[in-house]
Amino acid sequence: GYAENSAAYRFMRMSDRSMCEYRYAEFFEATFLCLTRSIPDQANSPTRYLPTSCPTGNDSSTLRRSKRTRGETSFGPGFITSFLSEHSNHCELIDSTIFVYFIEDDPKTFEAAMRSVDAHLWKEASDSELDSIRSNHTWDLVDLPKGCRSIGCKWIFKRKLRTNGSIDRYKARLVIKGFTQKKRIDFFDTYSPVTKITTIRTMFALASIFNMHVHQMDVKTAFLNGDLDEEIYMDQPPGCAEPGFENKVCRLRKSLYGLKQAPKQWFEKFHNTITGFGFKANSSDTCIYSKMFNNACVFLCLYVDDMLIFSTHMSAIEETKLFLSSKFEMKDMGPVDVILGVKVIQQGRKFILSQSHYSEKLLKKFNSWNVTPVRTPYDPSVHLEKNNGIGIEQEDYAKIIGSLMFLMNYTRPDIGYAVNRLSRYTHNPGTEHWTALRRLLRYLRGTTEWSLHYEGFPGVLEGYTDANWVSDNEYVNSTSGFVFTLGGAAISWKSSKQTCIARSTMESEFMALDLTGQEAEWLRCLLSDFPIWEKPTPAVSLLCDSQAAICIAQNKTYNGKKRHIRIRHETVRSLLETGVFSLQFVRSEFNLADPLTKGLCRRMIAESSKGMGLKPIKELENL
Repeated sequence: GYAENSAAYRFMRMSDRSMCEYRYAEFFEATFLCLTRSIPDQANSPTRYLPTSCPTGNDSSTLRRSKRTRGETSFGPGFITSFLSEHSNHCELIDSTIFVYFIEDDPKTFEAAMRSVDAHLWKEASDSELDSIRSNHTWDLVDLPKGCRSIGCKWIFKRKLRTNGSIDRYKARLVIKGFTQKKRIDFFDTYSPVTKITTIRTMFALASIFNMHVHQMDVKTAFLNGDLDEEIYMDQPPGCAEPGFENKVCRLRKSLYGLKQAPKQWFEKFHNTITGFGFKANSSDTCIYSKMFNNACVFLCLYVDDMLIFSTHMSAIEETKLFLSSKFEMKDMGPVDVILGVKVIQQGRKFILSQSHYSEKLLKKFNSWNVTPVRTPYDPSVHLEKNNGIGIEQEDYAKIIGSLMFLMNYTRPDIGYAVNRLSRYTHNPGTEHWTALRRLLRYLRGTTEWSLHYEGFPGVLEGYTDANWVSDNEYVNSTSGFVFTLGGAAISWKSSKQTCIARSTMESEFMALDLTGQEAEWLRCLLSDFPIWEKPTPAVSLLCDSQAAICIAQNKTYNGKKRHIRIRHETVRSLLETGVFSLQFVRSEFNLADPLTKGLCRRMIAESSKGMGLKPIKELENL
């Protein structure tokens, strides 16, 4: 680098890592001396160093800067490799973090990968990808028929890193340019279901209740297994054309990454395979499969290419793994550790779902790690209003809200209302919105270790519903909230602004009850399809803190004038009569859905969070 107070250069001696400054130096800009595997010293080096002359007097204005244009110099592709190999044993400064820092970016094209320092590693990765494609008989080389067009493709190169920042492996993926496909010519249906995060939490609650084993598997090159129904032609991969067949194109027999219909074709292939083995799909979530092995029941949960296998007997899990490995190229990951970015910790029959690592990463990314924690996520005395002025850092505000939504939807129901309120101002945030958002981050800093603890008791499904009627000066729409618990922790929750305007507290509570009833019906149907669940399926117990809403729901007729309440009354009344749920009264201070509709004091936040199964993995210090 350059000296701060003189027109000199700064050097580091590799022998003792000491820093020195020299004014005059000659540089070899075409070559790097480490390539000769010898470190020159002052005695035999052609480079001349002269010590920096110190200015006389106390006037610092005599210092002059060089007028030479300082440009960045490239030492060629061998610079980093030679430097690291020469000095990795002599300098502890070169650790895994600096190693990743020095490495060039991932190549964007096949030609760039072949010109890079790691060309041989990228070549091995691309050859491995092509071997998987050929072994799967993904395409045939044919002449392009007249009237047909071929779709281009490209290579995606990525370095997979370990948790400490060092390189784990080099990965190459061949992707077809599906954005050029034409509807009703190259594809038709594109929909493919994935399991809901609510279902995954429900499965872990059942695992804690029935003391299940949970294992995880991953499908290698999942999309390459789907069979294509359409006639699609693709150009040969860049740089990997078959010798002597350069003018031919690939007629796709199976799906490829990038195709719009690839997820759909993969799910159909997996569904047909697993149901042929005797598994039955759940009617409420088609990505959940169950089968009875003698006296053991196995559940299989699919999320694209990630699988969770639940069973009370390890022999049933091993038999399922053996079947899947015979049909697809699978990777056995053993007992579940991480699923969809959520860390799973098993302690006996208890399961803990934690995103503490994600919370820490989020706070450090947005410079909120070294802050003073608070005990409530939202200040109830603050009334946020729309910002009519110029927005303040809208992009950063939206990024934080998006990150918090992921955290809230997966493991943190306690921040549901705060995220719901703050997300309404994403398009144009002001100073007061940033203040409320920083308060939420400070609350998150003090509760980083909070996680969902499924302890297996109580083994019944309970729901809580609540609404907040026009508590804000700006919005006339009320806020609905509900939460369902099973196995000692929350499995489903929601905080949302109502779509209709309620003219009384009773109306807002009744609309929230209707929304909660829909979720109760779905959860009851989900559990009723599990062979291990109690038969006949009991009614879901719903607890509401509005006596007026309960009385109207239990009345056989509604004699009011409001049409939107009449429609909801018919729905709620039907669910009550068919035994889907039963209504009970609960005081507001014991209503777990209360923090999803309004800001509360720290005592009620702590008690409701504990009721939803939120506990620290390790005891936190008193704030």
